[in-house]
This record gives sequence, C-alpha cells and structure tokens, in this order.
Amino acid sequence: MMRRDQGASSKPFKVRNNLERSPQHVASKSLAVASLSTGLRDKYTRNAVRVRVGDSVKLLRGEYSGIEGKVQKVFPAEGLITVEGINREKIAGGTTPVRIQASNVVVTSLNLDDKWRRERIEGKA
Repeated sequence: MMRRDQGASSKPFKVRNNLERSPQHVASKSLAVASLSTGLRDKYTRNAVRVRVGDSVKLLRGEYSGIEGKVQKVFPAEGLITVEGINREKIAGGTTPVRIQASNVVVTSLNLDDKWRRERIEGKA
C-alpha cells in the first residue's frame, strides 16, 4: 500500500495551514516565484528568481499595476515585499508601505552585488 506525501493536499485550507506552520527557510521559498523579464530570461536562462532588496520590479496585478520601483523590504515568512513609491494613506494621517505578493511582480533588473547570488544566477555555482 502506497502512502501519500504528507505535505501534499488538494484542500486550500490545509495548504495555507501547512505554509503558516512551516519553518522560515521553507516558507521563504514563496519569494522565488517572481518571474524575470524577457531580456533577463534570455540572458540567464531562468524563468523565475527569488526577490531581494535592491531588485527593480514592475507590478503586474492589482491597484498599482504598471508601477516600477526598487524592492525596499522583503518579508520571507509571508512571501511579501514592499516597493519604493507605493504607499497607502492611513486613516489617522501619514503613510505606510503597501505589501505586495512576490508572484505579482516581474523582475526588470537584478541586484548582483552579492558574489554568491551572481554566481548562482549565472549558473557558475
């Protein structure tokens, strides 16, 4: 008798609960779903990459679609990012950055200051 993979389920609430209860190094993989622009896809022969601070992104979906900016902060446990220039007014006054799902952006330029990341993306590692 074959056993099913314990992490796999077709029920949405189970998938969400497993993601919420998963360790941070597993949950942070939800940041690796940001697709690359066509120019970067041809250059690096990859379709998606994990988003990092300093990457330039363009929003594809939602209220702020079409806006480009640099990633200011990354929230690995939630799979969310904030982009500079995208703020929301608070009721009490002031502004707060809007959190955006990493899957709703396309990366237009990469921050390759880190040697390890550069080698990893270029396929030398």
